[in-house]
Amino acid sequence: MELQDKVAVITGGSGGIGKAMAVAFIEQGARGIVLADLNQKQVEATAAELGCTGQVCDVTQEASVQTLVDSTLKQYGQIDLFCSNAGAGGTGLLTDASNEVWQQQWELHVMSHVYAARAVLPAMLARGDGYLLNTASAAGLLAAMGSGPYSVSKAAAVKLAEFIAITHGDEGIKVSVLCPQGVNTAMAPKSLGDGQTDGIIEPEALAATVVETLREERFYVLPHPEVGDYVRRKGDNIDRWLHGMRRLRKSMFDDG
Repeated sequence: MELQDKVAVITGGSGGIGKAMAVAFIEQGARGIVLADLNQKQVEATAAELGCTGQVCDVTQEASVQTLVDSTLKQYGQIDLFCSNAGAGGTGLLTDASNEVWQQQWELHVMSHVYAARAVLPAMLARGDGYLLNTASAAGLLAAMGSGPYSVSKAAAVKLAEFIAITHGDEGIKVSVLCPQGVNTAMAPKSLGDGQTDGIIEPEALAATVVETLREERFYVLPHPEVGDYVRRKGDNIDRWLHGMRRLRKSMFDDG
């Protein structure tokens, strides 16, 4: 997809990854950008700064997502690209993570993508063209050592993107899934170190990778290219990969 003259919606758009993507899309000549975020003050300020539309949206509420899509269609006539990007970190491993945390992460990282697809796909399918960009995480392809709810929900987000691509790929619907490691945002500031990743990158570098991947219409968006190698190793020998991950976890968390 070339972004020239396209209309894009970006949830989680008031800062970080969402704002960086908006700036990149505007630079590529998009004719309409709609930023959505739960924080009204922040999304309105970012929209005013960038000269685009800002709208409050709670992505965990299907009616709110539907309203976002309906208002965008009313304003621009179509949505070419929907970036389901809102997310947040989660705490707890398994036994120490409450049901509430598990449910919150599931609704934010999985159901938000379901709601977006339900809302935006009918018009895209009728037109025979459209693009979904769902933000997951390298944790969804590999693992996040420190959070079971985050890792599991991000893995489900990847599977959902695969399902949509398989189901609607022959009907003109393109799908990409964004799977970064650390990005220098409020969620993972560089000041905290590299977080046992291959480095914390800037949101602008991530956005450049997004633009390139959309242009080539590839499924995985991998701002940290090393992740692709790790996924291949995992696929080649899952038992060896699990053993290696246990050793990594031990080095990270065990006192001894």
